[in-house]
Amino acid sequence: MKKAAAAALLATAVVMYGAAVAQTYPVKPVRVVVPYTPGGPLDDVMRVVGHRLTEMWGQSVVVDNRTGAGGSIGADFVAKAAPDGYTLLLGNAGPMTINPGLQKKLPYDVPRDFAPILQLTASPMVLVVHPSLPVKTVSDLVRLAKARPGQLVYASAGIGNLQHLTMEALQTMAGIRMNHVPYKGAPPALIDVMSGQVDLMFANIVGALQHIKTGKVRAIAVSSAKRASVLPDVPSITDAYPELDATGWTGLFAPAATPREIVAKVNADTVSVLARADIRERFAEQGAEVVAGTPDQLAAFVRRETALYAKVIKSSGIKID
Repeated sequence: MKKAAAAALLATAVVMYGAAVAQTYPVKPVRVVVPYTPGGPLDDVMRVVGHRLTEMWGQSVVVDNRTGAGGSIGADFVAKAAPDGYTLLLGNAGPMTINPGLQKKLPYDVPRDFAPILQLTASPMVLVVHPSLPVKTVSDLVRLAKARPGQLVYASAGIGNLQHLTMEALQTMAGIRMNHVPYKGAPPALIDVMSGQVDLMFANIVGALQHIKTGKVRAIAVSSAKRASVLPDVPSITDAYPELDATGWTGLFAPAATPREIVAKVNADTVSVLARADIRERFAEQGAEVVAGTPDQLAAFVRRETALYAKVIKSSGIKID
């Protein structure tokens, strides 16, 4: 009974400590690691949301870009950070749901090492080609690829990236084969599509939209089941391949042992920011939809997507060195 009483007192003390910490949090700048290069879609999302959180908290929200290994370097840094709420991760499919099925020696375990906070946004990718490529539809692309087997070249943000997996899925479904050139991040890949160094890629709609509008690339399909409001004339790729529905997303995560009260506060305050009309309009103009939600909802989403991409990776035989 003494042991039980001691355990109860300890549990009560932990709860009271967590509540006290949450009431004053944050008392210093909060670092959010973005595991990709500056200027990319995730970077933009976090800087917009971080600016509003800075105003709300009276403490700076600092974006820390830590790139490499498909997002795993930045994710691993957060997984091993102090669980005090002052180092967070803005994750996406790469480090959180793709790499677990791709990297045999991943230095972290997502369900063990992270506390989900909330999903921020969801946005389709868009299949873009260089304007000189004589295709205007997915059917045109498939016919050209069959006429020129192995000659078309597509870019992605890296081996095993969502862009890579989606293009591999398209090739499998269409019975075509193109050459893959992986880049260290989405921005340089898109630059080479615009310059004609490579023919096409699945690009994040947030990063590609302005270049589509100026004609530097041609959009032939969006990767989601429904059309994007910012590209109403661009059809869904599911019109041709109903099973191919791939949507990019962003989500906030903390180290696993972060007090639940801090996770709850970051969730509530970020949901408040995402509810602002100016924030929703800003993201909508770029083709991104605000999601928000709870930690449990993000955790369930990550579990489902991890299982899905593990199957794609296995069936496609994708491997990394």
